[in-house]
Amino acid sequence: MSRRVRATNTTKGTLLGASIRVADGRWSRLRGLLWAPTLEAGEGLVLIPCKAVHMYGMKQSLDVVFVDSDGTVVALYPGLAPGKRTKVHRDSHSVFELPPATIEESDTGLGDTVRTEPA
Repeated sequence: MSRRVRATNTTKGTLLGASIRVADGRWSRLRGLLWAPTLEAGEGLVLIPCKAVHMYGMKQSLDVVFVDSDGTVVALYPGLAPGKRTKVHRDSHSVFELPPATIEESDTGLGDTVRTEPA
């Protein structure tokens, strides 16, 4: 069973996800969400470390949130579509891949702080 975390936008007091799988090994980061079922609300994946993501081979759009080592949001990609990719964000430490509309529903913006705790 993979490790899971709960991610909260502490700036806004909103929840990004209650059951976010952690991908912090070479294979788990490489695989990401390929071949995974569609994410439900509250689910997601956090890639550690990560500076860019691609959606090649994906079947679903995702909201993508880049955070630095302090948990500060440094880039947002709402509704990143299959076949697309992000820019490289050198100041990024980790990336949250979340169901579409999570960024809007959690009111997450650049400069907000995201904190994780065991789920």
